Amino acid sequence: MKADNVKLVFNKDFVGEMTSPTGSIKLGSQDNGMQPYHLLFGAIASCFYATFLSVANKMRLTLSDVEIEVSGYKRDQTPATLETVTIAMVVYNGSDEEKLRKAAELGAKYCSIHETVSKVATIDLQVTFQTK
Repeated sequence: MKADNVKLVFNKDFVGEMTSPTGSIKLGSQDNGMQPYHLLFGAIASCFYATFLSVANKMRLTLSDVEIEVSGYKRDQTPATLETVTIAMVVYNGSDEEKLRKAAELGAKYCSIHETVSKVATIDLQVTFQTK
C-alpha cells in the first residue's frame, strides 16, 4: 500500500522546497526553512494527533484545543539515531481527563509514524490538562 508522496527540490546550498498534494514548505538553509528533525517531529505530532482525535471522537469526548510539543535527543554514536523522544500534549477544556488520557495512549499505539520511530527510540508521552 502506497503511503503518500512528496517531491523535494534542492540547490547545491541545501535550500529547497517540499511539495505535497496539499501544499508546500521551505526546506533547509533559508529563512523559515524546515530542517530534517523539524519535519520528523512534525510528522510524529500530526500523525499522533490525527489518531488521538479519531479515538477521542469515537469515545464521544470533547476538547477545545490541543498544543503538542515534540523534542528529542540523538545518540552520540554513528549513525546518530534518535535515542529518546518526548511528546508533551496539553489538552484544553477536556470533557473527561481519564478517558482523554486513554485516547492519547491509544493514539500513540495506533499512529504508524509513532510506531516506526519507536523501533529506534524510547518515546515518552506526557499529557496535561488545562482550561482556557
